[in-house]
Amino acid sequence: MTALPSLLLIGGGRMGSAMLAGWREQGLSRAFVIDPSEGAKTLAGPDVTVLADAAQLPADFAPEAVILAVKPQMAAAALPAYAKFAETALFISIMAGKTAQGVASLLGGAKAVVRAMPNTPAAVRQGITVAFPGPGVSLAQRDLTTRLLEAVGQVAWVEDEGALDAVTAISGGGPAYVFLLTELLEQAGLDQGLSPDLARIMARQTVIGSASLLAASSETPEALRVAVTSPGGTTAEALKLLRADDALPKIFREAIQAATDRSRALSA
Repeated sequence: MTALPSLLLIGGGRMGSAMLAGWREQGLSRAFVIDPSEGAKTLAGPDVTVLADAAQLPADFAPEAVILAVKPQMAAAALPAYAKFAETALFISIMAGKTAQGVASLLGGAKAVVRAMPNTPAAVRQGITVAFPGPGVSLAQRDLTTRLLEAVGQVAWVEDEGALDAVTAISGGGPAYVFLLTELLEQAGLDQGLSPDLARIMARQTVIGSASLLAASSETPEALRVAVTSPGGTTAEALKLLRADDALPKIFREAIQAATDRSRALSA
């Protein structure tokens, strides 16, 4: 596999550093990270130079792709410094709530902007990123985006940018819902008198193992659930309560709707 082209990463936080680790595995030719924090210095190496701000970039550096991984509230202050690359570079924004058009405007009218929504399992190369190509994105730039995002997991594309609001609610926030379930399972174990250590390891490994089974199986989640649920058994009794009067499905639908609505509000 050929090395990746020249890259510029703006923001070396949790998601930015996870993506950088994935790119390193593919081979970097020349890359810079812009991040003023002390912790960002750990990202430096023979293939990556970490700088505090855009003014320190070499005059001859012309990145093929610029990845925008700063916090959305910092976008207005941070992005104009990279307008000098607007004519030639592909910009990939992973900032929640910032539209492709809005990002392009902050960059002085960038020609090619991809808006993407990854999730935190990217840190272990098990993420899912959904991307939307702005009108100026070429097929070659789309292919490059796919390669960059596949370094941390699976990639899917949507042609309607509005779909990213639901994506943000489901896959973007999804890990938090799974972690909440793990917390609740652990607490339920404590409530039943199990030791803290046993309750914790049971909850964690049950979620980890179930996800691994789902990944390895060709069956649907529904089929796997039914396989665990013996008629009249203990699991059936628990599910009877969880699904009584559509309570759990209803609150989950409402929660996803609330998150989707919030994403739309932030994008407005």
